[in-house]
Amino acid sequence: MPVVARFCGIVIRLLCLGTLGMRLHAFHGDREMVLDLKSLRVLQEEVSEPVKRMVLAWARAHQGELMAGRFAALSSGRSVAYGGANAAVA
Repeated sequence: MPVVARFCGIVIRLLCLGTLGMRLHAFHGDREMVLDLKSLRVLQEEVSEPVKRMVLAWARAHQGELMAGRFAALSSGRSVAYGGANAAVA
């Protein structure tokens, strides 16, 4: 799973699963949160409430560009560093 963002100790990875769609996996320490990218529905949650809020805010802000495939190049393993409202490929 390519890393699409890193911020506040959170690592967000993108997983594309054919029939299941695109999912974001957010890791904070040894805890994980899984979101369906299309609906932003939380599928699995082991993180604290503040981390959940930050991940959901990031996902809302970047949902369109992720769904549009803007980060398709990340399959090569490059990561995206979170920089406020905009993310830049690192």
